[in-house]
Parts: sequence; C-alpha cells; structure tokens
Amino acid sequence: MRSTSAWSPSARLSVREGISIQRRSAVVTSPRAQVTVAPRKTKTGLRIVPELPKEGIPLNDLHLLEIVERQSKANGLAREDAGRRPGFHPLFLEEAYESCRRLCAEYAKTFYLGTLLMTEERQKAIWAIYVWCRRTDELVDGPNATYMSSSVLDRWEERLQDIFDGCPYDMLDAALADTIFKFPLDIKPFRDMIEGMRMDMRKSRYKNFQELYMYCYYVAGTVGLMSVPVMGIAPESMLSSWNIYNAALYLGIGNQLTNILRDVGEDAMRGRVYLPQDELAQFGLCDKNVFSRKVTEGWREFMKQQITRARFYFNMAEEGASQLDKASRWPVWSSLILYRKILDAIEENDYDNLTRRAYVGRAKKLLTLPLAYSRAFAAHV
Repeated sequence: MRSTSAWSPSARLSVREGISIQRRSAVVTSPRAQVTVAPRKTKTGLRIVPELPKEGIPLNDLHLLEIVERQSKANGLAREDAGRRPGFHPLFLEEAYESCRRLCAEYAKTFYLGTLLMTEERQKAIWAIYVWCRRTDELVDGPNATYMSSSVLDRWEERLQDIFDGCPYDMLDAALADTIFKFPLDIKPFRDMIEGMRMDMRKSRYKNFQELYMYCYYVAGTVGLMSVPVMGIAPESMLSSWNIYNAALYLGIGNQLTNILRDVGEDAMRGRVYLPQDELAQFGLCDKNVFSRKVTEGWREFMKQQITRARFYFNMAEEGASQLDKASRWPVWSSLILYRKILDAIEENDYDNLTRRAYVGRAKKLLTLPLAYSRAFAAHV
C-alpha cells in the first residue's frame, strides 16, 4: 500500500504514495481436508478429480473467537471504550478520507464500485481500511520491496499500535484512527495481515491447499474480520455472530483464490506460484509448466478444479451476506457476484490465465448491480 509523506515528524516508517497490484483475498480449511490422492482414470480414460476440501478451519483454531466477541458487542456502533477521541480537525479528516477514496478509486475499481453503494460513514471506514491494507501489501510487493526486511515490518506493526492508540503518523493513518474510534475494530486482524507479509517474504511456494489456505487467511481473510463491524449485522438476524464471521472469512477465501487464479501469469513473472504443488502434480504439472506460459489440456483440467473450489467458498458466503445490516447487503452482494464473474472470464478465455488477465468490463459491472440488489433482499432474515 502506498503512503503519503509523513504526517508526524516522529514517523518511523516512510511508504511512498502511489499503490499497485491488488493482493489476492481469502481464508482457511481443515487440516483434515487434504487433497493428496492422484486423479484416477476410468476405462474411457477420463480423470476422476479427487474431492475438494469443503470445511474451513474453525474460528477457535484460528484464535479468533475472542475477536468475534469483542467486535460483536457493539455490532458496528461507535465504540464506547475507545478512550479519548483523536482530536482531528473536521477539515483535516475530510481531506484524509478523500485521499483514501481517491486511492481506492484508482487502484481497486471493482471494489470501489461496491463501496459507492454504502452509507457515507461506512464508505469512509472501508476506504480507510482498504488503504491501510494496500500500504501493508506494498511493503512486500511495491517498488521499494527490494529494501524490505523483517525489521521494517516490525516497525510497521509498532506504527499500527500507535494508530490504535490514536497517534497516527500521517493523514492516511489518521483516517484509520478515526475509523477505529467509530467502529469496534480489534487490532488482531491487522496484525495477522502483517504476519501474512512476513509469510510472503519467507516463501513463494505452497506444497498443498492447507498451506495456501493459511496464507489466504492472513492476507485476505483478515479483511473480512475487519469489515464485519463496519458493515454491521442485522438486529433481526437469526444467525449467530460466529456464522456471519465465518461467512465473511469464506468470502475472503473466494476473493483471494479468484485473485490468485486471475494473476497466475503476473505472479510467475515475479517468480511466485500461489498454487498447491501437490495438486499441480496430480495433473502432471509443475512450476516449469507455469513459467512456460503454455495452456495445455492438463492445465485446463487443473484450472477447472481450482475454479470449482473458489465458487464453493462464494456459495458458503451467501447466507452471511444476507444477514448483514440492510444498508450493507447490496454492496457485499455486488462484490460477491463481480468476483464470480472474474472466474467466468477465465473460462471464457479458455483457461488462459498464463498470458491473459481476466477482467470484467464496466458495462457488465453495471448490469450486475440490479441482480445483486435482488439477491441481497430476496432472502428474508
């Protein structure tokens, strides 16, 4: 995520303003749900693809139950225990949130379209969260990534604590500090995202889906945890908070897996393969096939399996999306449907995500909005 110039003279970390590549979003599956069986062949020679993992790692295994409890107490209302409210001038805050809006609009066009359907207060909060996540991502993937070290991430985590304490370093930090005061956000998902950046520094391969799933939780499932307090849960919802947070994690998984599938070619040029190595091997594939950027029949079959998995998590997210505060359902459903359309685009490109980048055109995005609206309010709470 790019930054602005330091707002405070004591700023310990400088991140340049600008913003690039969106990181893939997701969450985490059961250690027992492994995909290790090689595809069998029938007498006709057709492969039988092994069953995909279906269950997510329980929230308590991720040590997230306490977060859900703390963030659910106020159910998206202003914090009562936030201490002294940061004393920012209203015009300064207005400029801070406008800076977040511009960055979001420029570098996350699909995501930004969904935020336009939110109430003003929620818009600002989501823009502030997005920009912090973006800046965090930029530490590892941005133009200054060659200078990255564990100590830089350590300082970034210290800076995060200062933001939660109401002592931001710059204007973009100030927008997040104000958001933290207004909504019951817990610091752990933010810290976990930083841990995801540490993971990105240590490895560029994932031997199985369980490893990839944990990575997806850290870099994107955390965004779901950050977002639920802002979106709010409908007072009349019959689902428990746990189920709704699980759905948010599943949506994160689906988004992250979709980003991974969309960006295979781009990641390969950076020497990274965010695909389960054991599952590649099941289809007679390896890193060499990814780097050759040649679409084979084996690649198409492999991609069909990966797309099926991503769609499964989107399906799992639907129930929770319909239990959010009424003012938040439409934008969340819009995001869910638009990301599904990226998977459709990969299929339409004949599974060539090695040399082509799947995208959804603006016209298709706009046509999605009425469908998202009808799905958001079709299911009664």
